Amino acid sequence: MSDLNDPRVFFAAERTLLAWNRTSLALMAFGFVIERFGLFVTILMPKHELALQRGISFWVGLAFVLLGAAVAAFSTMQFRTVLRTLKPIEIPEGYRVSPGIITNLTVALLGIALSGYFFMGI
Repeated sequence: MSDLNDPRVFFAAERTLLAWNRTSLALMAFGFVIERFGLFVTILMPKHELALQRGISFWVGLAFVLLGAAVAAFSTMQFRTVLRTLKPIEIPEGYRVSPGIITNLTVALLGIALSGYFFMGI
């Protein structure tokens, strides 16, 4: 439990949550680029009669997207743990703590949906 009685502790925790959110988005974007680049290379190959296969770029891209989703979910759990240690005086009156949590969970769900999209259609 914090003994600082200072709202800056809460705001620092929220900034950390949002930094992890940016990290998870970057991981997912990188995974998407890797996965789609593999598809691009497959299309440019001279043998077009081969069916599109799921190569290494598919699996690496998928791993990055799922890693991004996991980072978003885990950072949300960490933030909630920090929130439980704060005193009410450390959270400004009337300030909502849920937008950061909702944003991170939405990013995690969209990452899982993107992974499903990868499996459904190449």
